[in-house]
Formats: sequence, structure tokens, C-alpha cells
Amino acid sequence: MYTILVVDDSPFIVDVFVTMLERGGYRTVVAYGGEECLEILKTVTPDLILLDIMMEPMDGWVTLGKIKENPATKEIPVLMLTAKQLTPTEAQEYGIFIENYVLKPITHRELYDAIEHVLSRCQTIRSDMDRARQSGVDPDMINEYAQLSKSIDVNKRLMKILETTYNLNDSKVRVGDDISRALKSLDTNLKFQEARLQQIKGDVAGKIT
Repeated sequence: MYTILVVDDSPFIVDVFVTMLERGGYRTVVAYGGEECLEILKTVTPDLILLDIMMEPMDGWVTLGKIKENPATKEIPVLMLTAKQLTPTEAQEYGIFIENYVLKPITHRELYDAIEHVLSRCQTIRSDMDRARQSGVDPDMINEYAQLSKSIDVNKRLMKILETTYNLNDSKVRVGDDISRALKSLDTNLKFQEARLQQIKGDVAGKIT
């Protein structure tokens, strides 16, 4: 059974998600703010963290930064769960640290699908890394492969959110120059990552049996 840490400064919201998660067969731990989240992580290592953004006094992005700068907690996958619309700047700045960005309100099935996708991806990457290590692949290349595999999947999901948020598929909608530049930068970075990942796969294909 997977353990999920739910972090939100609204007791009502916490109760809603605990009910949803326990109904889905997950074990839950709760924190009613960023500071409490960090305290809990000193003694509990969940399989995944559901982290709200709009919290006080420590918001979700600050909490995320502290989780990821701590060697003991940086590998725990974090799924941002919020009613706040994602901005291109946030996607650029935080995309490397998160597993997904899910907007509230959310249905039971959407929540379960988001969680299972993250947990499944983590397991697949770990299995690929183990096979690569056993085959003698360079550790730095293995780590780069893992980071790119995760980052590409996350960035594709963030781009879909941004496309919906800014109606990018509607030719009649115009976005500001700053947003347009940020989106182009995200797209360019994603293409670079995909090209690099294919290169790595080609380099190690002959070593992994």
C-alpha cells in the first residue's frame, strides 16, 4: 500500500482528499501547512506528496524548494494540487522539481490516474536504471537518462496545461509577448531534451540486454 502525504492549510480540503485517497486504497498522512510538512518528513518518508500551492505563511513553492534541497527528501515525488492556474514562468522555474500539476476541483478517477502515472513512471525509471547499472553503463549517463525521462514527461504535461490555460490552439486568441516567449522557450527546451534522450538511448542500447 502506497503512503501519500497530503499538504494543505485548509482542514476541509485535507479531509476531502484523505477520504478520496483512502477510498482508493492509499494510506494517508496529513500536514496543515509547509512547516508541518517539513517536520513530518523528518520521520516519515511517503511514496508521494500532494502539495497545495496557495498556503500561508509558507506557500507550496517555498515548501517544494525546501523538500528538494534536502538530500533526505529530494527524491520523494511531489504532485502540485491547486486551484491556481499555472504560469509559463512557474513551469520553467519549478518543472524540474515536480511530477505533475493538477488543478482542483478534481474527480476521484483523475486523482487516481495522476498518482498512478507518477508512481508507475518512477518504477519504470528505477527498473531501467537498475538494468543499466548491471550492464556497466556510466553512472553519470544513467542519472542523466533518469532526469530526462522524468523531465520530458512532466514538461509535456505542463505544456498541455498551458495550451489549455491560454487557448493556444485557438488561432483567434493572442497572448502577450512575455508569455509567447516563455512558451517558445519551454517548447525549445523540450525538443532539446527529447533529442538528448534519444542520443543517450542510442549510446546505451548495445550495453543493456
